[in-house]
Amino acid sequence: PPAEPLTERRQAGGVRTIVLNNPRRRNALSLPMLQSLRRDLLHDVKSRELRVIVIAAEGPVFCSGHDLKELSSEDDMKHRSQVFELCAEVMTLIQKLPVPVIAKVNGLATAAGCQLVASCDIAVASEKSQFATPGVNIGLFCSTPAVALGRSLPRKVALEMLFTGEPLSAHEALMHGLVSKVVPEDKLEEETMKISQKICESSKSILALGKATFYRQITQDLDTAYKMTTKVMVDNLTLRDGQEGIEAFIQKRKPVWSH
Repeated sequence: PPAEPLTERRQAGGVRTIVLNNPRRRNALSLPMLQSLRRDLLHDVKSRELRVIVIAAEGPVFCSGHDLKELSSEDDMKHRSQVFELCAEVMTLIQKLPVPVIAKVNGLATAAGCQLVASCDIAVASEKSQFATPGVNIGLFCSTPAVALGRSLPRKVALEMLFTGEPLSAHEALMHGLVSKVVPEDKLEEETMKISQKICESSKSILALGKATFYRQITQDLDTAYKMTTKVMVDNLTLRDGQEGIEAFIQKRKPVWSH
């Protein structure tokens, strides 16, 4: 029989769900898996109908990180470079997309899988989920996952994860800011859709502007960040949906977005 697709994409009501679909390989981010994920993220991304993307997974492991068989000594340096370069491209792509991206985590997320969670705009996890960067234990320090981890967690928490490989529980991940919410497993779908549907009520163009601005300003010093965001606020008011939102508020009605 034909092989199952490595990712499955479905969309309804403005919400695109991308499911990592290789549970037998613990949803490892092999080169083909990364290529499939990138395709699904970019598919018709400028469509008005697309308002939010959810990344989920089949099986008990959300994502185990890179496929170590793919990185063995039998593979050449060019192939290894291709894997890590594409992984970095996908992680940065998530933050460059014009719509919010939510990680829906139900299980273990390790190494580049943990990096994937940290790279998403929002992460909702079930209580049984765990997060780890155990590369140090097999002689492959999680240097690229550390980029996303170090931007999501306090430095000392990130470094303890990276130096020891010990996992964070879902509630520890919530406490330190790696995930946004922790819910019982049977409430995970409901809570993720609740957030997604709330996002869908807003203007796509305003959210796209806001997301891009957030990631630009977060790397700036305070004065530069305020100077840049002050200009963006003024520009925001020139957008059709910026005017519509204010008029609707004044007129005490629901806005009609053009997106």
